[in-house]
Amino acid sequence: MATRQAPRRKQGGSGSTTIIALLTDSVRCAPGRLAVHRTAQAVGRLAALAADRTGWTERQHGARDQIATLEQRIAEAKRDRTELENAPQIFAEKRRALTAEVQTAEGSRRECADRLQAAEMALAAADRDARAALEAASAAREELARTEERFEGAKRRLSDIGREIRDMLEVEPAAVAELAEIGPTDPLPDLAEVEEKLERLRRERERLGAVNLRADEELREVEAQHASLTTERDDLVEAIKKLRLGIQSLNREARERLLTSFEQVNKHFQHLFTQLFGGGTAELQLIESEDPLEAGLEILAKPPGKKPATLSLLSGGEQALTALALIFAVFLTNPAPICVLDEVDAPLDDHNVERFCDLLDEMTKSTDTRFVIITHNPITMARMNRLYGVTMAERGVSQLVSVDLEAAVRFREAS
Repeated sequence: MATRQAPRRKQGGSGSTTIIALLTDSVRCAPGRLAVHRTAQAVGRLAALAADRTGWTERQHGARDQIATLEQRIAEAKRDRTELENAPQIFAEKRRALTAEVQTAEGSRRECADRLQAAEMALAAADRDARAALEAASAAREELARTEERFEGAKRRLSDIGREIRDMLEVEPAAVAELAEIGPTDPLPDLAEVEEKLERLRRERERLGAVNLRADEELREVEAQHASLTTERDDLVEAIKKLRLGIQSLNREARERLLTSFEQVNKHFQHLFTQLFGGGTAELQLIESEDPLEAGLEILAKPPGKKPATLSLLSGGEQALTALALIFAVFLTNPAPICVLDEVDAPLDDHNVERFCDLLDEMTKSTDTRFVIITHNPITMARMNRLYGVTMAERGVSQLVSVDLEAAVRFREAS
């Protein structure tokens, strides 16, 4: 089988004519399978050629870019070469200038080193002078301290001698020479003879004893003080007597009033106790001392059907009723215009609450006292003349409510 090849074209030309010619020859020369096979080979070959053509095209573009970069670098190298042609002369001039500056700096350094050495030598000399001055100042301060110490010691010694002269001779130190009958130009007597004479005179003075020239005046002062103290003592004794008499009178009157009040309170307490308990007995006793002012109080109660016992041995309700009886007993002894009772019926049962309310009715009738009862017990509230309460009709709003029970009873009876 003969095939016809298309003429080859240069790289970079059109490849479509070549592909078409190959396809035409393949179809024309080989029918059937062989034609299909060769057609596939031709297609693969065409694809490979197209890929090669694309690769060579990219390489061409890369080469062009590289050529442009190399041309730019060559231009830059030429400029650098032109600029560096005169560099040796410039560097030589700079070297000569730097060498001159180094020589100048070296001369300055040597001059500064000489000056530094001279300054260090002067500083060392100054340090030696300063140390010597400090040592001299320290020695001078020590000498001054010792001198001041000796001066202060001499002053103290002179002061002690002057005080001894005043104590022993009762004259000023300046008058000692005149007292000793020694002139300014006279020679001083022998020290041993003077001390012997002074000792002899001292012994003679001690034998004579001390002479108090102010004895009469001091005696008058002491007598005056004694008389004043005696008068004050008498006044104090009299005041103490009067105070003791007043205290005794007050104690006596207080005892009488206390016993009188105690008897009245005890009498009312016995009556009220029997009334509240519906029987039984009770009494108040003064204990621990015969003097009523110093005695203690004990309550002996005997409710109906029980043995006599102290208040602490009773039940809670019995203690409450006993305490009410004692409170009202004291109240009856000295009634007040108003009496406030705050939930005294809380520990009581209903039966004892009725007794408490009956007692309140009797107290109201026998006295002019108004009783204000604070209570939550409905029985007590039902027995009162007027009720005052606080209600909350709306949330957060409190309102005072007053109810006249007597008027309500009258209205009910009238209706």
